[in-house]
Amino acid sequence: MHRCLVVDDSRLMRKIARAILEDLEFDTAEAEDGEAALEYCRAKMPELILLDFDLPKTGAGMEFLRKLRHEQGGKDPVVVFCTTENDVSHISAALTAGANNYVQKPFDREDLQAKIAAVGLI
Repeated sequence: MHRCLVVDDSRLMRKIARAILEDLEFDTAEAEDGEAALEYCRAKMPELILLDFDLPKTGAGMEFLRKLRHEQGGKDPVVVFCTTENDVSHISAALTAGANNYVQKPFDREDLQAKIAAVGLI
C-alpha cells in the first residue's frame, strides 16, 4: 500500500482527498501547512504528496516543495499540485519547482485517479 500525504489548509479539502485516496487504497495522512508536512516527511517519507498550491503565506506550497526536494529522500515522492489556477505560467512554475503533475480544484475521484495513474502510482 502506498503512503500519501495530503497538504491543504482546508479541512474539507483534506477530508475529500483522503476519502478518494483511501478508496484507491492509499495509506493517507494529512497536514494543514508546510511546516507540519515537512515534519511528517522527515519522519515517514510518503510516495505521494497531494499539495495545495495556495497554502497560507504567499508561495507556501512552492516553498514547501523546494524544501522537500532538499531533504534526505525528498526527491523520491511524487508531488501532485492542487490548484484553482489554470494559468499556464502558474502550472509551469510548479512543474519547474519539482511537482510531477497537477490537478485542478475542485476535483473528483476520476480526475485525481487519472493524475495519479499518469505518474505511475496506480
